[in-house]
Order: sequence, then structure tokens, then C-alpha cells
Amino acid sequence: MSKREEAQNITSQLWAMANDLRGNMDASEFRNYILGFMFYRYLSEHQEMHWKRSGLFDLADGESVNDAYVKVPEDEIKDYLEDAASELGYAIAPQFTWRTITEKVKDSKIKPSDFQDMFDDFNQNAQINPNSQQDFRGIFNDVNLGNSRLGNSTVSRAQALSRIVKLVDEFEYNDESGHDILGDVYEYLIAKFAGNSGKKAGEFYTPHEVSKVLARLVTIDFKAGDSQFTVYDPTMGSGSLLLTVQEALNEAGFHDRVHFHGQELNTTTFNLARMNLMMHGVDYQNMDLRNADTLEMDWPDGTDADGVDHPRNFDAVVANPPYSSKWNNNANKLKDPRFKDYGKLAPASKADFAFLLHGLYHLSDQGRMAIVLPHGVLFRGAAEGKIRQALIEKNYLDAVIGMPAKLFYSTSIPTTILVFSKHKPTKDIFFIDASAHFEKGKNQNILRDEDIDKIIETYKARQDVDKYAHLATLDEIKENEFNLNIPRYVDTFEEEPPVDVDKLVADIKDTNNQIKTLQSDLGDMLDDLVGQDAVAQQQLEAIKRILK
Repeated sequence: MSKREEAQNITSQLWAMANDLRGNMDASEFRNYILGFMFYRYLSEHQEMHWKRSGLFDLADGESVNDAYVKVPEDEIKDYLEDAASELGYAIAPQFTWRTITEKVKDSKIKPSDFQDMFDDFNQNAQINPNSQQDFRGIFNDVNLGNSRLGNSTVSRAQALSRIVKLVDEFEYNDESGHDILGDVYEYLIAKFAGNSGKKAGEFYTPHEVSKVLARLVTIDFKAGDSQFTVYDPTMGSGSLLLTVQEALNEAGFHDRVHFHGQELNTTTFNLARMNLMMHGVDYQNMDLRNADTLEMDWPDGTDADGVDHPRNFDAVVANPPYSSKWNNNANKLKDPRFKDYGKLAPASKADFAFLLHGLYHLSDQGRMAIVLPHGVLFRGAAEGKIRQALIEKNYLDAVIGMPAKLFYSTSIPTTILVFSKHKPTKDIFFIDASAHFEKGKNQNILRDEDIDKIIETYKARQDVDKYAHLATLDEIKENEFNLNIPRYVDTFEEEPPVDVDKLVADIKDTNNQIKTLQSDLGDMLDDLVGQDAVAQQQLEAIKRILK
């Protein structure tokens, strides 16, 4: 069984057991407990691995690192915590390690206060290393230990939490080759919870297949150098899109070359992203994540004391922002360097272009940006039309890709991927209509590997493909008054085959003859059934008149 298959297998079992545990609690609410405890287990075991590698403990035969750690004298614990914090960015005391907690749960020695003490102690130790405070502080705040839906009393809530601990501890998160698959299981669980969260899912999860398209688009030009590849997602959700960029680079042979940057408004989702990246092996020093409003608080440098803007630029920008959301388009924002060069602001009721311009502002001169948006950005007029025209005249828009409907958990509408580059050698725009290329699913449609490959290979070739792609000149775009609606450029119309009139007339005649024959046969059968009965004969004549 492959690593991916093993992770999916464990996820399915966890999911089924979790559904039994959560009772009437909403899936999106229960998510915080399962994923929170999974992350705590990961951090605790990661700390054990650190000490095992460093040889800090002289272990006796059969003794575990945790066995040795709990025996450390109290006056020496501080040194161990400082060692862990300096290397890992966090530290867990011996009485609160995952192994210690699970042993208490199994022996029914856990106290209701232990869970709160465990998280409080973690938050306190997160301040030991000032360089990592923003990465770990408050990361478990969404694990609401006082939630009455867990139980009506402190004891019943502690019992519910103990059952969750047992569930998370049920599995060994390694595949047959010994590779750690906990991060993959975590990612699959996020997708499971997204599938059960309805419209809320769009707040934190981009389907992996869509993420793969975006990730491969922005990494096409990457060439290995001395510096890391920097990627930024201004609406990062659970961080799955950022991780898929690293996956795309890994598949291309460039391993561990990514520095992640992301911003997220929702605090719960922000915490999910921090956990998700770390559980996929991303060191806290290789991630810079912020909990803030992207459109109100620019990322992350902004203007200095003299009012001079020093934007941080990235090799790639990827985004799946909330579609047509409201934002504060106060006229003062026309002075904002992100928006001022376009003459207009995105409408207050539709922030699509605001997110787009924010991401583009932070794209490096040699980078590439891919963003998912509703089709309205392609053709809506007024202020959006002016912004779209300015983007085209600045020669930033590289490609427009139409995607199938029903790819996302939160909406059934078809979407478009816009690709931007600040180093285009030509002024044309490449259109791809991939809307008909997918596998139909029960609740959602699915992009297959061959569908993704076709998009990417067609984009790279940049040549017309009948009923699929067209390279439009700037003159064509101008003729269409900067309207980018895909059917204007890619004709997918399928002509109906010509009708053979002679055959159609012959078929009609043949059908009429068959009807007459059947009517006659039916009349004969009715005659045989009716016999000499006068009343029946009258009824039969009436039926025959109807048949004629």
C-alpha cells in the first residue's frame, strides 16, 4: 500500500469513528478537537524525536525518551524546555507530553483540569523563544474545553475529551516503509470536514485538484538557484494551497526550497494553517503567517515612517479569495499603492479585483500569479471594466482558464483562473476553456490527472486547440472592448449532424403503417373477445372509433 493509500485508509477509519464520537455536534465545530489533539500529538512526538537525535538522554534498555524525560529533576526541567524551544520553537513539559497524557487517560487518572493545564503550559512555554512566539502562541485557542456540547458538567466534558485523545492515539501514523504520514492524514481530514461544512468550507479549503492547477502554473518557470522559492497566499485558509506549491516543486525535483507567506482573516482558520504547514514538516523559520484582514492591512511591510512604501515581493502568488465579498472601498484607498495605478476601486459589493490587485502588487518582476475568481470579473463593466482594461494595457494578464462548475464545496458556479506575469514577451492573452473536461461526481465534479495535465501542457504550448484554446491578440481584445468572456475567443459549439429528410419521411411512413397494422390486430382480438354480446359490440365500436 502506497503512502497516499495508507493515509486515506487511516483517514476513513478516523472519520467514521469521529462521527460516532461527535454525536449532534456540528462537524465544523468538532473539527477543532480532532485536529487540535492530532497537532498536539505531532508536536510532542516531534520533541521526542529531537531529543532522540541529539542523544540528550542516556537511555537504559527498553526505556523510552518519555520515560527518561519524566524522571528529570524539577530544578533541571527549565534547561530542557529552553533547549527544545531554541531548536523547535516550542517546548512541552514532561507532565504534559502526549505519552504522559494518554497513559493517564488509559489508567483513568486524568483530571478535568489536566487538559486546561496542558494548553496553558504550552502557551507559557511558547514565549521562551521570542523568534517563534507568533507561530505558536494561541494555536490551541479554538479547542474550547468548556463547550457545553461536549457535556453538561466538567467531568462529562473531560470524559468526552479523553475519548478524543484515545481516538487520535488509536493509529500509528507511518506507512509500510516507516514514512510519517500524519501530515497527509491531517490534510485528508481537513478535506473531509470541508465536505461536511457546506458553504463554510470555502472559508478554509481549496480542493486539492484545483490547488494542483494553480501550483503547477506558478512554478513552471522556476529555476534552481541559491535562494528559496517564496510563495504568498493572501487568503490562505487552511494553507493547503501553499503546501501544494511545495508539492509541485518537489515533483519537479526541487525539494525543501520553499519559504511560505500567508495571511488569513479568520482566526480559527489561521490556526488550522499553522498546524497544517508544521505537520507537513515546514519549520517555523520557513513560514511567515499572519492573522489579519488582507485588504485593510497590507502584507507585511507597507509604508515606512516617511510614508514610502516598500512592498515585499514574492516569486509566486496563489489565491482563492472569497468570491464577490463586500469590502470597504473608501475613496482614500485610491491613494493605496496597491490600487492607485488603476484609476478605480473594486465595487463595495464585489472585492474580487481588490484581492487580485493586492496579490499582483506583491508579485516579483519575474514571478507568476494564479488566482481563482468568478466569471463576472471577465465581463462586468463600470469600475471593474476600467480595472480590467488597465491590467490588459499594462500587459500583466497572461491567461484566462475556464474551469468546470461544481468543483468547490462552497459554490456550484463555474470559476476562472487568471494567470498574471510582469515579464511577458508578447501582448497576447491565452484562453483555455476546460469547463467540459472533468469527471462527474455525486455532489462535486472532479478534475482528473489527465484534465490537469491537459490544462498545463496547453498553457505551456500556447497554441490554438480546436474547441479548447485560443491565443488572442491585443487587437482581438480591443475589438471585444476588453471583454474577456471566454466564448468570445474559444468556440466550443458542436454542430448537429445534418438531417436526412428522405430517411426521416420514410421512417414516419413506416411508423404510421406499423400503427395501422397494430390497430387492425387489436380490433380482431377485441372481436374475438366480445363475441355476440350486443352491449359489448356497441362498446367495441366506440373503442374502434377512438383508435381511428
